[in-house]
Amino acid sequence: MTTSVLLPYQVEAIELSRAHPLFVSEKSRRTGLTYGFAADAVLTASPAERPQNVYYLAYNKDMTREFIGYCADFAKAFNQAATQPDEFLFDDGSERGILSLRVDFPSGKSIVALSSKPRSLRGMQGIVIIDEAAFHDDFWGVLKAALALLMWGGRVVVISTHDGADNPFAELIEQINAGKRAGIVQRVTLTRALDEGLFKRICQRTGKTWTPAAQAAWEADLRKTYQDGADEELDVIPAKGSGIYLPAATIDACMSTEHHVVRLTLGKAWDTAGGLLVAPDTAGTPIGDNLRAEVRAWREAWLAEWIERELAPHVARFDPHRPSFWGQDFARTNDLSTIAAGQEDAACVLHNRLGLEMRNVPFWAQFAILCWLCDTLPLWAAGKMDARGNGQQLAEDMQEKYGADRVEAVMATEAVYLARMPRMKARFEDRTILIPRDDGIKDDLRQVKLVRGVPKIVDRVASKEDGAKGKRHGDYAIAVMNLVGAADEDVQPVDTHAAGQPRSMGGDFENTETGFGTVRRRDDFGRAGDW
Repeated sequence: MTTSVLLPYQVEAIELSRAHPLFVSEKSRRTGLTYGFAADAVLTASPAERPQNVYYLAYNKDMTREFIGYCADFAKAFNQAATQPDEFLFDDGSERGILSLRVDFPSGKSIVALSSKPRSLRGMQGIVIIDEAAFHDDFWGVLKAALALLMWGGRVVVISTHDGADNPFAELIEQINAGKRAGIVQRVTLTRALDEGLFKRICQRTGKTWTPAAQAAWEADLRKTYQDGADEELDVIPAKGSGIYLPAATIDACMSTEHHVVRLTLGKAWDTAGGLLVAPDTAGTPIGDNLRAEVRAWREAWLAEWIERELAPHVARFDPHRPSFWGQDFARTNDLSTIAAGQEDAACVLHNRLGLEMRNVPFWAQFAILCWLCDTLPLWAAGKMDARGNGQQLAEDMQEKYGADRVEAVMATEAVYLARMPRMKARFEDRTILIPRDDGIKDDLRQVKLVRGVPKIVDRVASKEDGAKGKRHGDYAIAVMNLVGAADEDVQPVDTHAAGQPRSMGGDFENTETGFGTVRRRDDFGRAGDW
C-alpha cells in the first residue's frame, strides 16, 4: 500500500487492523476510512497465497453498493482479475436468503456486502468490516457474530462516527480503552484528516487549487453546516443529548447486587405437561375431561413448586414492617412480561428487591403469580399494570379481585409517558431507587429515548441472557415506571389474615373461581407457605 493512494491515517488504520484482531476507528464524517478499507479488502481477497473472504456490513443498501464499487475500482487499479459486482441471494439459513452484493477473485475468495443481521455471519470465515456501527439496529449481536470469526485467523474492523455517548459503539470504545476488552482504537478528527491531506485530496478529485485559505474557508463552511452537531460529527466528541433518556452511568449508580431478578421461560416440558401430552391424537379426538384435569393439575403443581423455590426466598428478604408495591408490563409470546416489586426504606429510597421476567407464560399462570405476590408481599399497598392489548384482560381480573383503588390498569399513551417517565428519571438522578444489577434490565432502561420530546420505548435489542430467545423491548423499564408510580400513590397497606391467627403463622388456601380457572390463594399475608 503506497501513500500516494491513501492518506496517512487511512494507512495507519489498515496497519493497525492487521496487527490487532479487533480494530475500532472513531472518525469524523467523510474522512474516507471506508474507501481505504475497500483497497485493503481487494488486497486481502485477491492474492494467490492465503487469501481470505471479506464481509462488509452497513446499515443501508446504498453504503454496500458504494463499498463494492470502490472494491471494483481498486481491483482494476491494482491490476487484479475480478468479476464485475453482482447481486446474489446469500444463504443465511432463512427460507428466502439475503439479497447481497459481491466481487469474486480467481483466488477463490470474494468480497461480500451483506445486510446488518447477526445471522449473516454464522459459519463464515474471513475478515469482517462493520461500517457506521453506531447506526446498526443490533450492533452487539452483529459484533458477537463477527468476533466468532477470530478463532480461524479472521479480524474485525469497526468504523463509525458517533451517535451519542450512550450508543453501543461508544460503549465498545470505553470497554477497549478501559482494558475490559481486547482491541485497539484509532481516532480520526476532521482536524487530523485535514492536517494529513484530506482537503488536498478533495481538490485533486474536483480539479480545484489547494491553498491554506481555501482549506480554512472549506472547514468553516462545513462547521457552519453542522452547527451544534460539529463536536460529534467532525471532532469525534460523543453527544450527551443523543435521545437516550437515562445515561448508562446514571443507571449503574442505582444498581445493587443485593436485589435480584428471576426469569421464567416455559418450554417443551410445560407444553407436554411432563409427558402427559407426548403425542397428539392424530384422529383429532378432543382431549378428555379426565386428561384435561390431570394436565391442569400438573401445570398448577409445577408452577406452585417453582414459585416456592424461586420467588419465595426473595420475598422472604423483604422488610416485614415496610409497605410493598409492584409494577408490571404485560406480554405473552414475543416480548417479556415483567414485574418489578419493591419497598421504600426509611430514607425514602425505593428498593426494587425482586424483578420477574416471564417469556411464553400463559395468562392464567401470570394471574396466579400476581395473586401470589399480592397475598404474600408484606404490607402490599398498590400495583400498577399494563392494560394495553391482551394485558387489559389480566388487569381487569386483578382489579376485580383486589380493587381498582389498589390495582391501576395503565394505558401506556404519550400522556402517561410524559407524566410518569420523568418521575422515574428523577428517582435515578436523585439516587432514590435501587434496582437489580443485571445487563438485561440495564438494556431495557437505556431503550427509553426522547422522541419529539416524549420519553418512550422505540427499539428492540437481542436478549443477553444465557439461552434466551427473542428480543427485549424495554419491558422492564415500563415495569419500573409503574413500580415508581405505585410507590408514589397514597394508598395504605392492608394486612389480611384469618381471625384469631397470628400473621406470621400462615393460613389456609381457599379456592377462587376466575376467568382463568381456579386459583388457590392464602387467607393471610404471611410467609410463603405451601401452594
